[in-house]
Amino acid sequence: MAISIIFKLFLVALMVANSQSLTLDYYKKTCPSIEYIVKETTAHYILRAPSLSAPLLRMHFHDCFVRGCDGSVLLNSTKNNKAEKESIPNQTLRGWHVIDAVKTAVESKCPGVVSCADILALVARDAVLLIKGPFWDVPLGRKDGRVSIKTEADNGLPSPFANISSLKSNFGNVGLNSKDLAVLSGGHTIGIGHCFAFNNRLYNFTGKGDTDPSLDPNYITHLKAKCKPGDNTTFVEMDPGSFKSFDNDYYTLVSKRRGLFQSDAALLDDAQTKSYVKLQSATHGSTFFKDFAESMIKMGNIGAGSSGEIRKHCAFVN
Repeated sequence: MAISIIFKLFLVALMVANSQSLTLDYYKKTCPSIEYIVKETTAHYILRAPSLSAPLLRMHFHDCFVRGCDGSVLLNSTKNNKAEKESIPNQTLRGWHVIDAVKTAVESKCPGVVSCADILALVARDAVLLIKGPFWDVPLGRKDGRVSIKTEADNGLPSPFANISSLKSNFGNVGLNSKDLAVLSGGHTIGIGHCFAFNNRLYNFTGKGDTDPSLDPNYITHLKAKCKPGDNTTFVEMDPGSFKSFDNDYYTLVSKRRGLFQSDAALLDDAQTKSYVKLQSATHGSTFFKDFAESMIKMGNIGAGSSGEIRKHCAFVN
């Protein structure tokens, strides 16, 4: 146990140390138009399909939680290795074509200079901004990793079934605290949730054919009308009515016991995360955009050091 804790502390310290190489002007001389290229190309897709914003934000999130923000989530599997894309939480990600299109546009202007990890971080920011979300400066200088392993994603990504202890542990393992957990969970204000990720809350919460008592009964009725037992394909809006617009409604829903996943409801089981939920709900998200920007910068720094390569194609190592 002690060895495990020491290792985790070492890992966090290593990630923080590595992130110090990121700077806002990293490409000032080598690719000064990088942010313009990324934003214009991302806008081409998001303005036509705003629903892509959520999976692109989630893609960056999932990348950073496994091996740090090194673009490992973008790699395809090989004959001898199942990559992170094969992990169940990543099988519902979409928008790979947006990353590829941005990479192509960047390479045509600045060949061999900009990492896929940096592109993913910028795309996530712009995808949120384009649907009325907050802006944040993205420090750059990440390198692309050469390793992507399914089981690491299986074990490292926060689960929609997780309780508050597991969530705090997942976040703590990468140097994020309880406030970051509450803030970044607010990303669920956009996007969809597949029935299989919460069906147990509706039909078999404790294995006795019961429902989750922490879920609002009226919301249960609404969800049951959409999701039948064993449904693995249907999806529902995370934030009904505004799932394509980045706003603060998520916290109002959670405070009313209408968080879609167990991991959403779990925010009410910890004093600090519950306090944050109640604050944003009561004040109409008074600090949410500012807090989200700060936590995204912090998350984007996880393990983002100088080791690695600049991939020619984001799905393959050089």
